[in-house]
Amino acid sequence: MKSLTGAQRKYLRGKAHSLNPVVQVGKQGITPDLIKAVNEALDFHELIKVKFVDFKEERKELSREIAERTSSEAVGLIGNVAILYRQQPDEQKRKIPLP
Repeated sequence: MKSLTGAQRKYLRGKAHSLNPVVQVGKQGITPDLIKAVNEALDFHELIKVKFVDFKEERKELSREIAERTSSEAVGLIGNVAILYRQQPDEQKRKIPLP
């Protein structure tokens, strides 16, 4: 996937506004199970929110690391919630058309 433009990031942040976090980063931090959960959520939803319950001071670095390990894009960080996007490879299953 090519890198997102500023307009696409803004569009995705707007789409994510009504979403609830589907994954939470707790006291164990980034574990293989957390990465697996994020991957499954991205496969199904394409656009997800990840809430930082713990590690709030390191949320920027951790959201980048999660995005890197899941081959997704960190679209935004609002408070203690990161917004991640990964386009569905199968065009038939895509839910979010990018502008």
